Amino acid sequence: MVAKCTKKDLAELLAEKHGLTKKDANEVLGTVLDTITANLKKGVVTDLAGFGKFVVKERKARTGINPLTKEEIKIPASKVPGFRAAKALKEVVK
Repeated sequence: MVAKCTKKDLAELLAEKHGLTKKDANEVLGTVLDTITANLKKGVVTDLAGFGKFVVKERKARTGINPLTKEEIKIPASKVPGFRAAKALKEVVK
């Protein structure tokens, strides 16, 4: 089983490490995540040096196949959030 770290865990660590209340730490973390989300919505890249970039990727329209009916369907173009890990992060994970 893979270990998991949740938003709550991150907020608790932030509170412990920086002497914040859990409520304040949760608000800080929420603000960071909300800012990244708002930037993605506007198409703005959020670059966290040494960690990575949050970007919006565009998928082209394409043809797919309905697995139940085997019928061809058109999948419209769409935008999806993406993350590009920084070299430093890749090295740590290696």
